[in-house]
Amino acid sequence: MQSYQIQRLFGIIYILLDKKTVTAKELAEQFEVSTRTIMRDIETLSAAGIPIYTTKGNGGGVSLMEGYVLNKATVSSEEQEQILLALQSLSKTELSESDSALAKLKAFFGKQSTDWLEVDFSSWRNPQFDKARFDLLKQAITERKVVKIVYAGSSGETVERKVEPVKLLFKAHAWYLQAFCLLKQEYRTFKVNRILTAELAKETFIVREYTTGTPGLVFSDKDMITLKLRCSPQAAYRLYDEFTPDSISRSDNGSLLVVTKVPDKKGLTEFLLSFGADITVFEPQGVKEDLLAELERVKGLYQI
Repeated sequence: MQSYQIQRLFGIIYILLDKKTVTAKELAEQFEVSTRTIMRDIETLSAAGIPIYTTKGNGGGVSLMEGYVLNKATVSSEEQEQILLALQSLSKTELSESDSALAKLKAFFGKQSTDWLEVDFSSWRNPQFDKARFDLLKQAITERKVVKIVYAGSSGETVERKVEPVKLLFKAHAWYLQAFCLLKQEYRTFKVNRILTAELAKETFIVREYTTGTPGLVFSDKDMITLKLRCSPQAAYRLYDEFTPDSISRSDNGSLLVVTKVPDKKGLTEFLLSFGADITVFEPQGVKEDLLAELERVKGLYQI
């Protein structure tokens, strides 16, 4: 059984111990899985001897037999550590009310506090602003409220949008908001750092058909190009931030060679120029030409 499923099963138990009765739909939303998956989890718990049952009708749902107490002997020491670590990670993000559950589990498992993990997704420049923005977006997602945002586009222009937010996603060093854009009438992915202002609207919404993924961040093969470049040792640390280890090899003179697939999108030229003279691009020819053209444009700004 996968560790994530184990954590979800114990999560279900502790939610039921705390709230007594919860609907399968609420559990599915909590763990971001389908209702069918939750029902399979209930069957798994029941087969394992956990006195869990479901009731239908108004006020019905998933419950544990009255007076049930979890036997910690059924949880291995390694599984205890995994569960505590997962909850501790969530509590550090300030995106989950997991501190109470974490404290209860530490006491239950007889574990002393091992607060060695620090996760802080706020920026250095203004952490209070980041937290306020996250709190608002989180509220909008959980309460299904429309949000009015002012967003900085890729060309620097600012646009106003009304969106129906469904998920916050951390990917490739940045936070994104996945939301249904009422203007474009489709799901879009907004980079959270580019959301200049956000305000809760009065309207609420029902989540439209949504497929788990990353709208706007998933690229097909036709969107990809093969990038080949050489990098000096001085900038090697950046390569490992941006590329996978299997795409990087070291030459005899200490320089690093990169061969990888990247999206052929706006911003690639600017990204490569940020390395300055520490990289040399070999392929594709079009990228080399774009670099030269941009360098000429920059040079023209400083003609005396």
